[in-house]
Amino acid sequence: MARYDFASDNTAPAAPEAMEALVRANEAGFTPGYGSDPVTAAAADAVRALLETDAEVRFVASGTAANAICLAALARPFEAVLAHRHAHVLTDETGAPGLFGHGVGLTGLEGASGRIDPAGLEAVLAEPEVSHRQPPAALSLTQATEYGAVYPGEALAALCARAKSSGLGVHLDGARLANAAAAGFDVRTIGPMGVDLLVLGGAKSGMPPCEAIVIFDRALARRFDARLKQSGQLASKGRFLAAPFLGMLADGAWARRAAHANAMAARLAAACPFPLAHPVEANGVFVHMDEARLEALRTEGWFVYRFLDGSVRFMCSWATSAEAVDEIAAALRRIA
Repeated sequence: MARYDFASDNTAPAAPEAMEALVRANEAGFTPGYGSDPVTAAAADAVRALLETDAEVRFVASGTAANAICLAALARPFEAVLAHRHAHVLTDETGAPGLFGHGVGLTGLEGASGRIDPAGLEAVLAEPEVSHRQPPAALSLTQATEYGAVYPGEALAALCARAKSSGLGVHLDGARLANAAAAGFDVRTIGPMGVDLLVLGGAKSGMPPCEAIVIFDRALARRFDARLKQSGQLASKGRFLAAPFLGMLADGAWARRAAHANAMAARLAAACPFPLAHPVEANGVFVHMDEARLEALRTEGWFVYRFLDGSVRFMCSWATSAEAVDEIAAALRRIA
């Protein structure tokens, strides 16, 4: 049977802190529904404390839905969202932003390791608007990026500032924000740098399916629950989407577990005999590997993906063990 330890951080089980919080939420018995319960309120407070913000917080079941709902809130059907051309919203969400936004477009930008090149952003913003194409209304950023790169705080702030100077809204896909934080990014700067909507990742940071939408621009909070309901994301037992965040944030497990994942990626990178395709800054390792050796690795019992740029991706998670790293490293040395 194939092992999926490094196929994705989604293949890992949920962390005990998250599951214990779910059990506690269940033991609370009867509560109000649709996110109006004490567990959801406490989890929202925990998110606000983490980010040091007074923002609105909502909990949903899917990162794709969270991203699409946010982008639909920032752009009208005849407008577009700018994002890196390999961002999840462009490559892995089956047109969900366009569906939820009733035609909202997506414009891909270039940049090394998933980070948007400021010059490329500048060039698109300098283009004249014409009625035959969708003008940009928002910028979508990803921290950490699809290639495991982490924007320095000042670089992310500069992109936000440039977008804001042109009247664009800003969305931050933080599916792996915990890993970026463990790598040194200060999450408390997100609100002040001008992000309007943040998707704070749950599933990839060690939780069961759940994500938090953080609404920094309170003007966008008006009728946001109606938007969630129409999108099938206003859960009747919403406390079970919120509880894992309460568990992971209560004693710092969110950051601690991410730091472990990052450390396992660094361990794997140091032991890997194949050349790295991208810097290892968070919990992903991307290497150059031909198809024959990838198939040989799968024959050894390990399943991993070839990624968008042709590199082979190894993702570490909160549950990745040093023993598993050493085992796959030995397999890599055998096939190299």
